[in-house]
Amino acid sequence: MSYENIIVEKAEGIAKLTLNRPQAMNALTEKMMQEIVDALKECDKDDEVRVIIVTGAGKAFTAGKDVKEVASRPPGEYHPAPPVEDTIEAIDKPVIAAVNGYCGTGGFELALACDIIIASEAAIFADSHAKLGLVHAGGGSQRLPRLVGMKKAKEIILTSIPISGTEAERIGLANKVVPADKLMETATAMAKVIAGNSPVSVAIIKNVMNKGMKLDLAGGLLIETTEYRRHRERGKSSTDANRINTALSKDK
Repeated sequence: MSYENIIVEKAEGIAKLTLNRPQAMNALTEKMMQEIVDALKECDKDDEVRVIIVTGAGKAFTAGKDVKEVASRPPGEYHPAPPVEDTIEAIDKPVIAAVNGYCGTGGFELALACDIIIASEAAIFADSHAKLGLVHAGGGSQRLPRLVGMKKAKEIILTSIPISGTEAERIGLANKVVPADKLMETATAMAKVIAGNSPVSVAIIKNVMNKGMKLDLAGGLLIETTEYRRHRERGKSSTDANRINTALSKDK
């Protein structure tokens, strides 16, 4: 499948999805967001793809929604955007955000929805909704407090003051911060480790963790127990069985 505003490359079980509007800091038009949704779903159906990496072309990850497109709509018009963040959470394949530069507002929400965030030392994270007179529509007001705590999330959102990749790692927003020239190498290395694990287990665990975060501990444990039982009842694939037997033999 070909796309106009993104580039999708696949190799060694990894799909790299590059946001490709560098002349506009990869600002997200509705067409571009729909292409991202379509690409994510297509990669999720591809049995050769185990992990997806999302990054940006040029000096930005993405500046968020295209303000020119938003401003062109009549005042007060509600126009739901393609569900990029919900799609990232819903698909089975893990999604790694490789944040290479400015990651703002709607782009920040996109990164928050990803399973793992690897940040360049040049990365800048900014939630500018309050500064721009906007409110969240991509889950940022809900996902950020769950990652960094309510007090820190309110500070980031209500002040609209950008934070560095180093600060993002310190507060638990980013998993790692690395030199700019090591960003894709680091993200790819992590993707390869994940790709080497059981795709069935990875998919179930991602789903259980995402669902559990929306519930209290008892509810999350119930989901975990239910999915464990279902997994056992379905029976392990020969690949998974061999993987477990090999691991057990090494432990003896």
